[in-house]
Amino acid sequence: MGRLLLFNKPYGVLTQFTDSAGRETLSAYIPVRGVYPAGRLDRDSEGLLLLTDDGPLQHRLSDPRHKLPKTYWAQIDGEPDDDALERLRRGVLLDGERTLPADARRIAAPALWPRDPPIRIRKNIPTSWLEIKLTEGRNRQVRRMTAAVGHPTLRLVRYAVGAYTLDGLLPGEWKEAPAEE
Repeated sequence: MGRLLLFNKPYGVLTQFTDSAGRETLSAYIPVRGVYPAGRLDRDSEGLLLLTDDGPLQHRLSDPRHKLPKTYWAQIDGEPDDDALERLRRGVLLDGERTLPADARRIAAPALWPRDPPIRIRKNIPTSWLEIKLTEGRNRQVRRMTAAVGHPTLRLVRYAVGAYTLDGLLPGEWKEAPAEE
């Protein structure tokens, strides 16, 4: 079994080790050679990213066929009603295809670090937080799903991948973890 790293990816960091455009990458944070991301996290998303040097483990962690749940905390525009939550739970249409059902619920604002730069705040529109668990990983899926039900995502943090969580990791920090079977 190879190495498994848990990394709290800060906002604005690319999920790769090099970038020809000079943008910030994983190489600024992770000095470990030979590890690669198991999955992706958009540049404007934060949170848990798993890296490994074990190809079969990387496949098990990132391939949607394995249905490994990923838990996201989304700060959204407005306060969703029960109908909006139910639509997320049933799945929404993205590019003409329905997403798999998601576990979606309202949560209190999590105790997170300040984001740099901060999200935009509008005086007349409150924000609220959702916890959304997915077992698929389409491009920008959480953002597209919340927008489809009328509540665009302002901040997105991946809290967990399977049993692995962000607990104890500040932005830019990483730790090694045992690879669960």
